[in-house]
Parts: sequence; structure tokens; C-alpha cells
Amino acid sequence: MKKIGFKLASIFLASLLILPTGAMASTGSSSNGEGINEKFGMPIVVYGADLTESEKASVKESLSVADEAEVEEITVDGDDLVTYIKDGDASARMFSSAKITRQDKGKGLVIDIVTEENITQVTAEMYANAMLTAGIEDATVEVAAPKKVTGHSALVGIYKAYEVSGEKLDTERTDVANEELSVATILSNESGVDEEKVSELLTAIKKDIAELNPASKEEVEKIVQDQLTKLQIELSPEDRQLLVDLMDRIRQLDIDFSQWSTQLDDLSKTIEDKLGNIVDNEGFWQGVKNFFNNLIDSIRGLFN
Repeated sequence: MKKIGFKLASIFLASLLILPTGAMASTGSSSNGEGINEKFGMPIVVYGADLTESEKASVKESLSVADEAEVEEITVDGDDLVTYIKDGDASARMFSSAKITRQDKGKGLVIDIVTEENITQVTAEMYANAMLTAGIEDATVEVAAPKKVTGHSALVGIYKAYEVSGEKLDTERTDVANEELSVATILSNESGVDEEKVSELLTAIKKDIAELNPASKEEVEKIVQDQLTKLQIELSPEDRQLLVDLMDRIRQLDIDFSQWSTQLDDLSKTIEDKLGNIVDNEGFWQGVKNFFNNLIDSIRGLFN
């Protein structure tokens, strides 16, 4: 009987690894086949300028370019980096690419990293946070790279694609958004804070700034510390100062914070769902229940 018990326990542990996890799964391509939105024009695919022809072909496949009726294709390079980011390096190499489809007001942001294994530093929530800071609020964006890259250049490509579609971005906001992405990756890679936790922290602080309208850097510092305490995140004095300086720059941006708050609420809900999806995932727990029901039936069969 001990051998049978050990075997059943092993089966149980193995089964937990393959139970459904619902929201944890990749959403896949977000192309909906509804045709071209004549208000905003064709979806725009922007390729990193340093892709080889074979790498570009791989990105096209990842972004399902062939499945679109029509797309506009452009390239992003170091000169664009300088346009959107102060002190940007014009010689920077650009590999990560993106497809952006603008949406009607109120639709929000949908970010899909279709090659997650190749975007090593930036998460979908980090892109969404930075895009909101830059002034992009309603769009479906898919990000891809043919090999392992950090993913930072895709954000510059998204800016360029958004302006090609007829909008104008404030370069001060795009520069702050780039700083935000840099701080996010520093906190997750160097400070050891979980990536989703970093996104939760940034979103929470920005929500407080939108709602409390701090008038000074000291007030921003208090908001940052309150959220660090609330989320039980410990940072070095240097990293904490990076965060305070970033959020103080965001405070000074020309942003309609009353409208911004709604977008941040949506992003916050997405992050919370992602953080708690195993605990709250009904499909997961139904899988556990079904497993035990089947396990009991199996044990009955052994004794019969």
C-alpha cells in the first residue's frame, strides 16, 4: 500500500503541473479580421532597422503580416530614437518590432508580446504603462523579435507608428516614458523585484498622482513611500530615488490626469488579475476538484 500511496502522490503532483491556468496563457495574435478601420487607416508594422532579411521574415510571420488585408510597413532606426528620447544614441541597434492598430476612444490598450521568449526585459504591462505616459491610450499593439533582445526599441517603433497614423506625440512625454521603462527594468533586473510587482507599483503610484495631484516633489516622495510600504517592496536608497525622480517628472507633465486615472484603473485590474490568477482562477480549482474526484474513483477501483 505504501508503494501505491507514493505513486498516487506522484501522479497528483505531476497533474498539478498540467492543470488549466486560464489567464496565464498567451492571448496570441489580436488580429480580428474586421478589415481596415477607415477612421485610423491600416495597421502599421514597424521593423527594427538592424534586422536581416531572414530576421525580418521571421518577424513578419510572428506578427501575422500576411494575414492582414493591407498593412503599412515602416522602419525605425537610431535617428528615430534621437527624435523621441533626449540624449538618445543614434548608433543604437534596433531589432524589436511591433504592429500597432489604433482603436476608438475608450477601447484602451491591448498589448501582446507574441515572442515572449525573445523579449527579455520588458513585459506587456511595462509597455502599457510607458505608452500611457507617452500619450497613447487606445490601441492594439503586438511586439515581436527574431532573437533575444531587451525589447526597448519596440517602444520607439510604437511612437513612430502612432505618429505615422496621424497623431502627434509630445517629445517630453515620450522621453519620460522611456525613462519609466528604464527604471522598470532596473527595478526588476537589478533590485530583484518581480516584474509584475514592478508594474503594479508604477501603476499604483501613477494612480495616486492622478487622484491626489501632488504639488511638490516632497508630496510625490510620500506617495512613493506609501506604495512601497503598502506593497511590501524594499528598495535601495539609490533605486528609491530613481523612482521618486521619475514620478516627479510625470507629475510635471501636461497630462489630463482625470482621464488618465480611468486608463490606469484598467491597467491596475489587469495586473491584479495576473498576479492573483492562480488563486482566483475558477478553471484551475475546478481542475483540482476533478482530479480528486477521478483519484477517488481510481482508488475505489484498486480496492474493488
